[in-house]
Amino acid sequence: METEKPWYTSRTIWASIITVMAVFAGAFGLPLDDGEQAELVELILQGVAAAAGIAAIAGRLMARTRIG
Repeated sequence: METEKPWYTSRTIWASIITVMAVFAGAFGLPLDDGEQAELVELILQGVAAAAGIAAIAGRLMARTRIG
């Protein structure tokens, strides 16, 4: 692989995190099925994308130099 991306934009990372969370949730009586896990991963990735967009806009608004 020649291209890189931040870890937090990886579906594999988030799916793994959600799987671990689902195991713990099941242990405490809150089972999640595979469909719910997939929906949760998609929701988190959309949230990450939205946060990145907001951060980019805020960064541009707070910048001290103009875009040429």
